[in-house]
Amino acid sequence: MTAGVADVLAGYDLANLTLCCIGSHSALDVCLGAKREGLRNLVITVKGREQTYARYYASRPDGTGCVDDTMMLGAFADVLTHDVQVDLLARNVVFVPNRSFEVYARQRHSYDEIERGMRVPFFGSRQLLRAEERDEPDNQYRLLEAAGIRFPGRLSSPDEIDGLTLVKAAHAKVSFERAFFVAASPEQYKRRSEALLRAGVVTEDGLSNAVLEEYVLGPTVNLNFFYSPLLGELELMGTDTRRQTNIDGARALLAIEQASLGGAFTPSLEEAGHIAATLTESMLEQAFDMGERFVAAARAARAPGIIGPFALQCVIAAGPPKSFVVYDVSMRIPGSPGTKYTPYSAYRWGRELSVGERIAKEVVMARAAGRLAEVLT
Repeated sequence: MTAGVADVLAGYDLANLTLCCIGSHSALDVCLGAKREGLRNLVITVKGREQTYARYYASRPDGTGCVDDTMMLGAFADVLTHDVQVDLLARNVVFVPNRSFEVYARQRHSYDEIERGMRVPFFGSRQLLRAEERDEPDNQYRLLEAAGIRFPGRLSSPDEIDGLTLVKAAHAKVSFERAFFVAASPEQYKRRSEALLRAGVVTEDGLSNAVLEEYVLGPTVNLNFFYSPLLGELELMGTDTRRQTNIDGARALLAIEQASLGGAFTPSLEEAGHIAATLTESMLEQAFDMGERFVAAARAARAPGIIGPFALQCVIAAGPPKSFVVYDVSMRIPGSPGTKYTPYSAYRWGRELSVGERIAKEVVMARAAGRLAEVLT
């Protein structure tokens, strides 16, 4: 418990807590979860994106719908302004950060400013959000290494390329996206990067700061976990894989058609949706063991460590035995509301729970036990 959280909670009407999030990514999941657990909810939105929350899924007098209230801002980054923070405190807000919050807030603010400027309590660890960024000193690679979890090997320069290598460079036109391409040799890297530079997809600066890592062959699966400080237990909420924009379209083409895309084609890994994807039961113990080691490493790095949802995004590499390789980490609620359509939460709770509902359940359990500050930062 931090003094800041305790001070805020002392001024809250705990009987009227409101779960709040940015209107994107997984907001509807949070809203429905709050509603099912008897909490109010609030979605922060901007003009041009408000109808989903204020109209189509708004709570109705007959009890249907799930969004109780919306707050319209000029820009998502305005959430850190003084007046907005005062308003959120008056509404007894518990903030649930999603990836969209990080992306849009960071267009104007540093992580230090976000951690200090958000005066409302976070469900989860606000100090661990920055670990997703590969250019942060205590990033996800440090945590994975401390946990003894395999992740793709990294190369220090294109001259070291000797086999399939994934290059992740900042996109020149979309600040929060990366331009991905694959090269198997320094020569391929040179040809491919020059084509992308000519097309204006990447910049010289973006290439110089690009991450180069081993390309691991295998199906991808997101292990969507939830760590409960109240129960001292790790739960697997569900597993899924991504649908992504033009890369999924390219995969549907025949090889001869793919060749016609040209050298400047850049696969986009921008998410368009998710698909439920189950695991073989023989891999579940390995998944839980990996999740528990990651929780321990995060706690040691930045106490109190992980609270609530996080995801290890994996490739399942061929064996024998087949094994997980973690290529990315999400330190907050995942973007897929479909995790409940895999069976894992029902195996634990007797019925399927979405991540949003599990968050709300933890808040309600903590409030009832007088331990609310243990799940907030």
